[in-house]
Amino acid sequence: MNLMHNREERVKNMKGFKIQKDFHYSSVSFLFLGLFIMAGYFFQVNYGVSSELMPIVKISGAILGAGVVLTVLPLWSMVIFVIIALQLNVIALFEGSYLWLMLTGSAGIVISASIQLVYQWDKVVILRAGKFKKVHGPGLFFLIPLLDRIAAFVDTRIRVTDFTAEKTLTNDTVPVHVDALAFWMIWEPKQAVLEVEDYFEAVSLSGQTALRDAIGKHKLATLLAEREELGNEIQQKLDAKTNPWGITILSIEITEIIIPKELEDAMSKQAQAEREKKSRVILGEAEVEVAAKFEEASLKYSGNPTALQLRAMNMVYEGLKQNNSLMLMPSSALDNMNLGAVMGTAALNKVKDLPGQVKNKETVHEDKETGGEK
Repeated sequence: MNLMHNREERVKNMKGFKIQKDFHYSSVSFLFLGLFIMAGYFFQVNYGVSSELMPIVKISGAILGAGVVLTVLPLWSMVIFVIIALQLNVIALFEGSYLWLMLTGSAGIVISASIQLVYQWDKVVILRAGKFKKVHGPGLFFLIPLLDRIAAFVDTRIRVTDFTAEKTLTNDTVPVHVDALAFWMIWEPKQAVLEVEDYFEAVSLSGQTALRDAIGKHKLATLLAEREELGNEIQQKLDAKTNPWGITILSIEITEIIIPKELEDAMSKQAQAEREKKSRVILGEAEVEVAAKFEEASLKYSGNPTALQLRAMNMVYEGLKQNNSLMLMPSSALDNMNLGAVMGTAALNKVKDLPGQVKNKETVHEDKETGGEK
């Protein structure tokens, strides 16, 4: 017992117990079973030895109960079992008085299990005496009791399977967690059922393996920037493996790439530094372009003092308009836009307005030269 338990722990994806199905007992099967019960009631009342209502109701209920059992365990062996059990119970209780009802009920159980309904998007793989017989399409069809068996109902619509690659190292040894989606469909039900035991799990595990292999071949920057190319690479590799199974991989989409928090912070800082560097380069290029435009504008204004005067007046007006404040400027500042010369002239005029101070300075200078003071 311990050896079996250890073996189950070592083997991954070990299959558990799964009930095999020989047919599908559906609502259509119950419909035909009900018709046979009604026919049995008719024959029992008209040709049977006994036609009491209560035993007929009990036997009919037992036949319907057999249909419920076949819904849970749709096996030909179970069909034989319920028919034998039903016959023995009726014989023991009613001593063969309801032979017509039992015969039609037993036939109804067999026929109802043989009539199968297939939906538009399904295909059914049928085995006869253990060998492949054919693939049946949508609609009603009939199984030969005990000989024919439905190997599987195959859904031919597009399916979506998610798979992950946890803690997988990239080419530059960065551990990442990647989630992906696979869109696939079955184009040959025969191969999907006969070539692989569980095609759904096979697609999922193969996709996970292909994803891990692709991550190990690329660097982290490639994974982050070229998700579509990575998905195409995985799709081609996975499709080459699943085509012999009658399965086509339509596309692989990378949904999420998770990297360590420390590396994420470092990459964020690096990206921020790159953006700052780029902004400074753009600012410098803008300064060069502005200087060139100013130089071009100066050539336009150099021979047109009227235009320069109007531009100066416009600058003053814009300053007052934007700052919403009062600006005091000399009246001659707009003549040639040379504020330094204007302020120098104003200072010189101020000095000329003070002749006494200038005279006293000259007298002191003369006294120094003669050696005396006054």
